[in-house]
Amino acid sequence: MPTTLDPKKEKIHEIIFEADTPMGKAFDIFLMGMIIASILVVMLESVESFQIKYKSIFYALEWIFTIFFTLEYILRLYCVYSPIKYAKSFYGIIDVLAVLPTYLSLILPGSQSLMVIRAMRLFRVFRIFKLAHFLKEGHVIIQALRASRAKITVFLVFILLIVMIMGSIMYLIESEHNTAFTSIPTSIYWAIVTLTTVGYGDIAPQTPLGQFIAATIMIMGYVVIAVPTGIVSSELLNQKQVQYNTQACRYCGEEGHDDDAVHCKYCGELLNES
Repeated sequence: MPTTLDPKKEKIHEIIFEADTPMGKAFDIFLMGMIIASILVVMLESVESFQIKYKSIFYALEWIFTIFFTLEYILRLYCVYSPIKYAKSFYGIIDVLAVLPTYLSLILPGSQSLMVIRAMRLFRVFRIFKLAHFLKEGHVIIQALRASRAKITVFLVFILLIVMIMGSIMYLIESEHNTAFTSIPTSIYWAIVTLTTVGYGDIAPQTPLGQFIAATIMIMGYVVIAVPTGIVSSELLNQKQVQYNTQACRYCGEEGHDDDAVHCKYCGELLNES
């Protein structure tokens, strides 16, 4: 870790990571435009008529976007003081996945269609347009999900037991009169589809008792939807409201820090060393 700040790195970091300056915001808006354009190219290339007519243009555009994103990623690694930490961060991994498909297409033809993963880079729009409150609400939801994971796990285990039991019962009832219920796993699949109220209709009970059990499972399906929603909702109400800003750590590149934060919550380094 450097003892003094590198002015060159600081300037590049300000442009690439921050949106507080005109140049930083302009770069982020340009980057967002490039991401959207690259996604549109991938989508249009999947249309056969366009692919035949504009194949060479699509190929050239793919490499232009890939080279741009590669250089951008290299600059991001250069201007942070802990490149490894940034490379292992959420955005760092997404940045790598955004450029890998094109290079992989040289070895595995067709893999360039995976470039639609670049859409995930649009998460940066929250920082570009100063939508820090979205980061705050997103953090609240994540915390609520973490706090309720034990309850949801118990609930899912209970649901798993129900579909296994119901599936087995339906197999015993329907297998002699219905060729659709060929095995217990198939019956469990039917129970899952019925309990979640999806209802594909590919398997349906024919006996009166089977239809009665099916109706019971359908009604239970509404409880399946309501219970996890109630669990998460109660945890949301218990979450502490914290204000977040859009400042990016110069060491790991992570964002979404508290307004009164002095150190980065992800790597522990100072956010401001002035």
